[in-house]
Amino acid sequence: MQMNTPPRSTIRLTRRGRLALIATGAVVAGTAVAVPLLSLDDDEPARPASLVIPEGWRASQVYDAVDKALELPAGATRQSLARAGLKLPNDAEGNPEGYLFPATYPLAEKATPESLLSAMVDTANRNFNKVPIASGAQRNAMNVYQAVTIASIIQAEAATKADMGKVARVVFNRLGRGMPLQMDSTINYALNRSTLRTTADDTRIESPYNSYQRMGLPPTPIDNPGEEAMKAAINPTPGDWLYFVTVKPGDTRFTADYQQHLRNVAEFNALQKSASPQPMTASSQPTTTSPQPTTK
Repeated sequence: MQMNTPPRSTIRLTRRGRLALIATGAVVAGTAVAVPLLSLDDDEPARPASLVIPEGWRASQVYDAVDKALELPAGATRQSLARAGLKLPNDAEGNPEGYLFPATYPLAEKATPESLLSAMVDTANRNFNKVPIASGAQRNAMNVYQAVTIASIIQAEAATKADMGKVARVVFNRLGRGMPLQMDSTINYALNRSTLRTTADDTRIESPYNSYQRMGLPPTPIDNPGEEAMKAAINPTPGDWLYFVTVKPGDTRFTADYQQHLRNVAEFNALQKSASPQPMTASSQPTTTSPQPTTK
Protein backbone atom coordinates (compact mmCIF):
# COMPACT_ATOMS: atom_id res chain seq x y z
CA MET A 1 0.00 0.00 0.00
CA GLN A 2 1.49 3.35 -1.02
CA MET A 3 1.27 6.25 1.36
CA ASN A 4 2.22 9.89 0.98
CA THR A 5 5.27 10.85 3.01
CA PRO A 6 4.17 13.22 5.81
CA PRO A 7 6.07 16.42 6.62
CA ARG A 8 9.21 15.83 8.65
CA SER A 9 7.61 17.42 11.68
CA THR A 10 5.02 14.65 11.78
CA ILE A 11 7.23 11.63 11.08
CA ARG A 12 7.12 9.19 14.00
CA LEU A 13 9.95 6.79 14.68
CA THR A 14 10.41 4.11 17.28
CA ARG A 15 13.01 4.43 19.99
CA ARG A 16 15.26 2.18 17.94
CA GLY A 17 14.85 4.49 14.95
CA ARG A 18 15.69 7.53 17.09
CA LEU A 19 18.91 5.98 18.31
CA ALA A 20 19.86 5.03 14.80
CA LEU A 21 19.50 8.63 13.67
CA ILE A 22 21.64 9.91 16.51
CA ALA A 23 24.34 7.40 15.66
CA THR A 24 24.48 8.56 12.05
CA GLY A 25 25.75 12.04 12.93
CA ALA A 26 28.80 12.69 10.70
CA VAL A 27 31.73 15.04 10.50
CA VAL A 28 32.32 16.68 7.12
CA ALA A 29 35.23 19.05 6.63
CA GLY A 30 35.57 19.38 10.36
CA THR A 31 31.95 20.43 10.84
CA ALA A 32 29.47 18.20 12.64
CA VAL A 33 26.28 17.50 10.72
CA ALA A 34 23.45 17.53 13.20
CA VAL A 35 20.77 14.88 12.77
CA PRO A 36 17.50 16.09 14.33
CA LEU A 37 15.33 13.91 16.53
CA LEU A 38 12.14 13.36 14.57
CA SER A 39 10.04 12.06 17.45
CA LEU A 40 10.32 11.43 21.15
CA ASP A 41 7.62 8.75 21.25
CA ASP A 42 8.19 5.29 22.69
CA ASP A 43 7.93 2.16 20.58
CA GLU A 44 4.70 1.93 18.63
CA PRO A 45 4.50 -1.34 16.67
CA ALA A 46 3.35 -0.78 13.12
CA ARG A 47 0.16 -2.42 11.96
CA PRO A 48 0.98 -5.43 9.78
CA ALA A 49 0.49 -5.06 6.03
CA SER A 50 -1.16 -8.44 5.60
CA LEU A 51 -2.81 -11.29 7.47
CA VAL A 52 -1.71 -14.87 6.86
CA ILE A 53 -4.28 -17.63 7.47
CA PRO A 54 -2.52 -21.02 7.62
CA GLU A 55 -4.06 -24.23 6.34
CA GLY A 56 -5.98 -26.10 9.00
CA TRP A 57 -6.81 -23.17 11.25
CA ARG A 58 -10.24 -23.32 12.84
CA ALA A 59 -12.65 -20.42 12.50
CA SER A 60 -12.05 -19.50 16.14
CA GLN A 61 -8.34 -19.06 15.41
CA VAL A 62 -9.12 -16.91 12.39
CA TYR A 63 -11.41 -14.67 14.45
CA ASP A 64 -8.70 -14.18 17.07
CA ALA A 65 -6.13 -13.37 14.40
CA VAL A 66 -8.37 -10.76 12.80
CA ASP A 67 -9.04 -9.16 16.18
CA LYS A 68 -5.32 -8.84 16.81
CA ALA A 69 -4.45 -7.66 13.30
CA LEU A 70 -7.08 -4.92 13.41
CA GLU A 71 -6.39 -4.13 17.09
CA LEU A 72 -9.95 -4.88 18.09
CA PRO A 73 -11.32 -6.14 21.41
CA ALA A 74 -11.34 -9.91 21.76
CA GLY A 75 -14.51 -11.34 20.27
CA ALA A 76 -15.22 -8.42 17.94
CA THR A 77 -14.74 -10.42 14.74
CA ARG A 78 -16.95 -13.26 15.92
CA GLN A 79 -19.66 -10.75 16.77
CA SER A 80 -19.41 -9.25 13.29
CA LEU A 81 -20.63 -12.45 11.61
CA ALA A 82 -24.28 -11.46 11.79
CA ARG A 83 -23.71 -8.34 9.72
CA ALA A 84 -20.96 -9.65 7.42
CA GLY A 85 -23.36 -11.04 4.79
CA LEU A 86 -21.04 -13.93 3.93
CA LYS A 87 -21.87 -15.82 0.74
CA LEU A 88 -21.94 -19.31 2.22
CA PRO A 89 -23.62 -22.44 0.84
CA ASN A 90 -27.03 -23.24 2.28
CA ASP A 91 -25.65 -26.33 4.02
CA ALA A 92 -23.38 -24.12 6.12
CA GLU A 93 -26.37 -22.48 7.83
CA GLY A 94 -24.35 -19.32 8.40
CA ASN A 95 -21.30 -21.07 9.87
CA PRO A 96 -18.17 -20.10 7.87
CA GLU A 97 -16.06 -22.98 9.19
CA GLY A 98 -14.31 -24.51 6.19
CA TYR A 99 -14.79 -21.40 4.03
CA LEU A 100 -12.24 -19.05 5.62
CA PHE A 101 -9.76 -19.94 2.92
CA PRO A 102 -6.09 -20.20 3.92
CA ALA A 103 -4.18 -17.44 2.11
CA THR A 104 -2.47 -14.09 2.65
CA TYR A 105 -4.88 -11.15 2.82
CA PRO A 106 -3.80 -7.50 2.56
CA LEU A 107 -4.82 -5.26 5.43
CA ALA A 108 -6.10 -2.11 3.78
CA GLU A 109 -6.29 1.04 5.86
CA LYS A 110 -10.06 0.71 6.15
CA ALA A 111 -10.12 -3.08 6.61
CA THR A 112 -12.88 -4.39 8.87
CA PRO A 113 -13.69 -7.85 10.20
CA GLU A 114 -16.56 -8.00 7.72
CA SER A 115 -14.35 -7.14 4.75
CA LEU A 116 -11.67 -9.66 5.72
CA LEU A 117 -14.11 -12.49 6.37
CA SER A 118 -15.89 -11.73 3.09
CA ALA A 119 -12.57 -11.86 1.24
CA MET A 120 -11.81 -15.26 2.76
CA VAL A 121 -15.22 -16.70 1.88
CA ASP A 122 -15.11 -15.24 -1.64
CA THR A 123 -11.67 -16.82 -2.13
CA ALA A 124 -13.02 -20.17 -0.93
CA ASN A 125 -15.98 -19.97 -3.30
CA ARG A 126 -13.72 -19.17 -6.24
CA ASN A 127 -11.54 -22.19 -5.44
CA PHE A 128 -14.24 -24.65 -4.41
CA ASN A 129 -16.63 -23.87 -7.26
CA LYS A 130 -14.08 -24.48 -9.99
CA VAL A 131 -14.98 -27.29 -12.36
CA PRO A 132 -12.38 -29.79 -11.05
CA ILE A 133 -13.66 -29.52 -7.47
CA ALA A 134 -17.36 -29.44 -8.29
CA SER A 135 -17.14 -32.31 -10.79
CA GLY A 136 -14.85 -34.27 -8.46
CA ALA A 137 -17.36 -33.97 -5.66
CA GLN A 138 -20.17 -35.09 -7.95
CA ARG A 139 -18.07 -38.01 -9.17
CA ASN A 140 -17.78 -39.19 -5.57
CA ALA A 141 -21.52 -38.82 -4.94
CA MET A 142 -21.30 -35.76 -2.69
CA ASN A 143 -21.78 -32.02 -2.89
CA VAL A 144 -19.04 -29.44 -2.52
CA TYR A 145 -19.84 -28.75 1.13
CA GLN A 146 -19.42 -32.44 1.97
CA ALA A 147 -16.11 -32.42 0.07
CA VAL A 148 -14.94 -29.45 2.15
CA THR A 149 -15.94 -31.32 5.31
CA ILE A 150 -13.91 -34.37 4.26
CA ALA A 151 -11.00 -32.11 3.29
CA SER A 152 -11.05 -30.55 6.74
CA ILE A 153 -10.70 -33.99 8.33
CA ILE A 154 -7.87 -34.83 5.95
CA GLN A 155 -6.14 -31.55 6.81
CA ALA A 156 -6.35 -32.34 10.52
CA GLU A 157 -5.45 -36.03 10.32
CA ALA A 158 -2.75 -36.34 7.64
CA ALA A 159 0.78 -36.13 8.99
CA THR A 160 2.19 -35.16 5.57
CA LYS A 161 0.91 -34.05 2.19
CA ALA A 162 1.83 -37.48 0.85
CA ASP A 163 -0.57 -39.09 3.36
CA MET A 164 -3.58 -36.97 2.41
CA GLY A 165 -4.84 -39.20 -0.40
CA LYS A 166 -4.60 -42.28 1.82
CA VAL A 167 -6.44 -40.60 4.69
CA ALA A 168 -9.13 -39.61 2.20
CA ARG A 169 -9.41 -43.24 1.11
CA VAL A 170 -9.84 -44.39 4.72
CA VAL A 171 -12.69 -41.89 5.09
CA PHE A 172 -14.41 -43.11 1.92
CA ASN A 173 -13.86 -46.78 2.74
CA ARG A 174 -15.34 -46.35 6.20
CA LEU A 175 -18.32 -44.41 4.91
CA GLY A 176 -18.86 -47.00 2.20
CA ARG A 177 -18.89 -49.85 4.72
CA GLY A 178 -21.21 -48.08 7.13
CA MET A 179 -18.46 -47.81 9.76
CA PRO A 180 -18.14 -44.84 12.11
CA LEU A 181 -15.27 -42.56 11.10
CA GLN A 182 -13.79 -42.58 14.62
CA MET A 183 -11.50 -39.63 13.88
CA ASP A 184 -9.91 -38.05 16.89
CA SER A 185 -9.75 -34.74 15.06
CA THR A 186 -13.53 -34.47 15.35
CA ILE A 187 -13.31 -35.11 19.09
CA ASN A 188 -10.65 -32.42 19.37
CA TYR A 189 -12.92 -30.02 17.52
CA ALA A 190 -15.82 -30.76 19.84
CA LEU A 191 -13.59 -30.17 22.86
CA ASN A 192 -11.86 -27.13 21.30
CA ARG A 193 -8.38 -28.56 21.66
CA SER A 194 -5.53 -30.12 19.69
CA THR A 195 -3.92 -33.20 21.17
CA LEU A 196 -2.73 -36.72 20.38
CA ARG A 197 -4.24 -37.99 23.61
CA THR A 198 -7.81 -39.24 23.39
CA THR A 199 -9.31 -41.17 26.27
CA ALA A 200 -12.24 -43.56 26.35
CA ASP A 201 -14.19 -40.88 28.24
CA ASP A 202 -13.53 -38.44 25.40
CA THR A 203 -15.21 -40.80 22.96
CA ARG A 204 -18.40 -40.76 25.03
CA ILE A 205 -19.01 -37.01 24.88
CA GLU A 206 -22.40 -35.82 23.70
CA SER A 207 -21.64 -33.91 20.54
CA PRO A 208 -22.64 -34.04 16.88
CA TYR A 209 -18.88 -34.05 16.21
CA ASN A 210 -18.35 -37.29 18.13
CA SER A 211 -17.53 -39.54 15.17
CA TYR A 212 -17.24 -42.52 17.51
CA GLN A 213 -20.90 -42.49 18.38
CA ARG A 214 -22.42 -40.83 15.31
CA MET A 215 -22.36 -42.22 11.82
CA GLY A 216 -21.39 -40.28 8.74
CA LEU A 217 -19.67 -36.93 8.45
CA PRO A 218 -19.70 -34.27 11.16
CA PRO A 219 -22.29 -31.54 10.60
CA THR A 220 -19.72 -28.97 9.46
CA PRO A 221 -16.07 -28.87 8.49
CA ILE A 222 -13.72 -28.95 11.49
CA ASP A 223 -11.16 -26.49 10.14
CA ASN A 224 -10.34 -24.53 7.01
CA PRO A 225 -8.58 -26.84 4.56
CA GLY A 226 -6.11 -25.88 1.86
CA GLU A 227 -5.90 -26.84 -1.79
CA GLU A 228 -3.96 -30.08 -1.29
CA ALA A 229 -6.53 -31.42 1.19
CA MET A 230 -9.33 -30.49 -1.22
CA LYS A 231 -7.59 -32.31 -4.07
CA ALA A 232 -7.25 -35.40 -1.86
CA ALA A 233 -10.94 -35.23 -0.89
CA ILE A 234 -12.05 -35.56 -4.50
CA ASN A 235 -9.20 -37.83 -5.66
CA PRO A 236 -8.53 -40.33 -2.86
CA THR A 237 -5.63 -42.71 -3.39
CA PRO A 238 -6.81 -46.17 -4.48
CA GLY A 239 -6.55 -48.70 -1.66
CA ASP A 240 -8.47 -50.89 0.76
CA TRP A 241 -7.23 -49.23 3.97
CA LEU A 242 -9.58 -48.89 6.93
CA TYR A 243 -7.14 -47.91 9.68
CA PHE A 244 -4.08 -45.76 10.12
CA VAL A 245 -1.81 -44.57 12.88
CA THR A 246 1.27 -42.36 12.89
CA VAL A 247 3.59 -44.55 14.94
CA LYS A 248 6.30 -41.88 14.93
CA PRO A 249 7.07 -38.81 12.81
CA GLY A 250 7.42 -39.88 9.20
CA ASP A 251 5.99 -43.33 9.86
CA THR A 252 2.23 -43.42 9.25
CA ARG A 253 0.94 -46.95 8.70
CA PHE A 254 -2.20 -47.72 6.74
CA THR A 255 -3.80 -51.13 6.74
CA ALA A 256 -7.04 -52.98 6.06
CA ASP A 257 -6.13 -55.63 8.63
CA TYR A 258 -7.55 -54.92 12.06
CA GLN A 259 -5.07 -57.15 13.89
CA GLN A 260 -2.16 -55.49 12.11
CA HIS A 261 -3.55 -52.13 13.11
CA LEU A 262 -3.67 -53.25 16.74
CA ARG A 263 0.00 -54.16 16.53
CA ASN A 264 0.78 -50.75 15.04
CA VAL A 265 -1.20 -49.07 17.80
CA ALA A 266 0.65 -51.10 20.45
CA GLU A 267 3.94 -49.92 19.00
CA PHE A 268 2.73 -46.33 19.02
CA ASN A 269 1.65 -46.59 22.65
CA ALA A 270 4.95 -48.20 23.68
CA LEU A 271 6.89 -45.36 22.06
CA GLN A 272 4.69 -42.75 23.71
CA LYS A 273 5.00 -44.42 27.09
CA SER A 274 8.79 -44.51 26.88
CA ALA A 275 8.85 -40.84 25.91
CA SER A 276 6.47 -39.63 28.62
CA PRO A 277 6.28 -40.36 32.35
CA GLN A 278 2.53 -39.76 32.28
CA PRO A 279 0.03 -42.52 31.51
CA MET A 280 -0.74 -42.44 27.83
CA THR A 281 -4.06 -43.10 26.19
CA ALA A 282 -3.14 -42.78 22.57
CA SER A 283 -5.37 -41.29 19.96
CA SER A 284 -5.02 -44.62 18.18
CA GLN A 285 -5.64 -46.85 21.16
CA PRO A 286 -8.63 -49.20 20.95
CA THR A 287 -11.36 -48.13 23.33
CA THR A 288 -13.79 -50.18 25.35
CA THR A 289 -16.75 -48.38 23.81
CA SER A 290 -16.27 -49.42 20.20
CA PRO A 291 -15.25 -52.56 18.32
CA GLN A 292 -12.94 -50.42 16.15
CA PRO A 293 -9.88 -48.50 17.26
CA THR A 294 -9.48 -44.84 16.51
CA THR A 295 -7.76 -44.29 13.23
CA LYS A 296 -5.03 -41.85 14.12
